[in-house]
Amino acid sequence: MNWFESLILGIVQGLTEYLPVSSSGHLAIGQALFGIDNGAENLTFTVMVHVATVLSTIVVFWREIWGILVDLFQWLRSLFVHDETTLSEKIKNANEGTRYSLNILISMIPIGIVGFTLKDKVESVFGSGLLVVGFCLLVTSFLLSYSYFANPRQRENISPLHALIIGCAQALAVLPGLSRSGSTIATGMLLGNKKEKLAQFSFLMVIPPILGEALLDTKDMLSMGISNAMAGISPSVLLVGFVAAFVSGLVACRWMVNIVKKGKLIWFALYCAVVGIAVMVLA
Repeated sequence: MNWFESLILGIVQGLTEYLPVSSSGHLAIGQALFGIDNGAENLTFTVMVHVATVLSTIVVFWREIWGILVDLFQWLRSLFVHDETTLSEKIKNANEGTRYSLNILISMIPIGIVGFTLKDKVESVFGSGLLVVGFCLLVTSFLLSYSYFANPRQRENISPLHALIIGCAQALAVLPGLSRSGSTIATGMLLGNKKEKLAQFSFLMVIPPILGEALLDTKDMLSMGISNAMAGISPSVLLVGFVAAFVSGLVACRWMVNIVKKGKLIWFALYCAVVGIAVMVLA
């Protein structure tokens, strides 16, 4: 992989991680166009660009993340304060940040199960060719179109049950071509959750799974040795991809929040349909 390929793939990863068009599917398409196989250099690059997009999420939502953490630690501290309030009452009266943190943890359950029990099978799907990518892009197009035309009445905030269902959508989106943000946002809209809160929840809920996956992949890289993991790709090329993914991720994350609030996801549905059909024909 050279610096130009790293730049293009980094931009692709940063943009498509947040836009509902599947970053994994577009990375697979880009790597196929550049003739990059699924070797050690691909694993190293994938880890770096995913970490870059997580960092862009943290930068965009740092105030919200800080507020959630402050609420959570304040509630945890209240559990150890001796007063007339019982433990069950303290749990029941948890503050907003604590309830938000709980919903994030609940949403991680499905992807955790998939990651620890089906990791090898999922990786085999990634190596099964572009036909799967094209088909999954069509599924993404259907989900976005259905959520747009169904237009359910927004009546609820995200509940623990809805967080679990949205988490199941995220778990299914490990398939290349099935957009994670598209699946989770569309599912949340169909459940009737408020659009202005869905994008933020969708982007924050992915931070722990991506970091966890990066740690597991880093362990695999260390097991094969640093020299082998870095074979075929230089540190400068990795840096180019990292910076490209981070900067494009910042732009896409802010853009996507505004798009979700306006509900204009139908154009991404059309894009996924066109790309999905084209990929299936070429494959």
